[in-house]
Amino acid sequence: MPAAKKHISNFISDEIIVNKIYFIRGFKVMIDRDLAEMYGVETKRLKESVRRNIERFPEDFMFEMTEDELTNWRTQIATSNSDKMGLRYPPFCFTELGVAMLSSILNSNIAIQVNIQIIRTFNKMKEALLAHKDILLSIEKMEKDVTQNKQDIALIFDTLKQLLNPPQQERRMIGFKTNG
Repeated sequence: MPAAKKHISNFISDEIIVNKIYFIRGFKVMIDRDLAEMYGVETKRLKESVRRNIERFPEDFMFEMTEDELTNWRTQIATSNSDKMGLRYPPFCFTELGVAMLSSILNSNIAIQVNIQIIRTFNKMKEALLAHKDILLSIEKMEKDVTQNKQDIALIFDTLKQLLNPPQQERRMIGFKTNG
């Protein structure tokens, strides 16, 4: 791998990317300002490129945050005033598909390498979620088994108690009777 490409991918760690992924409108998204910073371009230029190619960005690829969403988002992530200064206007929110599409309109080597890193990070997140899903399904199955086992064990103990403590009834003796 050439030194420049290696430097770019190492410069942006998975942790940095994951910390810039937000959950908005039911989508995992990255906002325009964060992407522009990673690509080394001005947010204004990134938005201009997207607007010039808007047909490439349907709503499941990219949407603009509403004023209410922006206010709510700021409170949820408790951004400082310096962070808010970069968000005077509602940002564009890019889903994983939108981030992939950005690589077709931003043709710099940095944009391509950053996109590759972001897509890999999204993929790792999906793999982790799938692994956790399997674990959760296994735990649910074990809980059902344990519940069934508890019921079975309770039935066994009830039966044992009945055998150990038979009801005390006067029983008629059986066997040979002698006159006597």
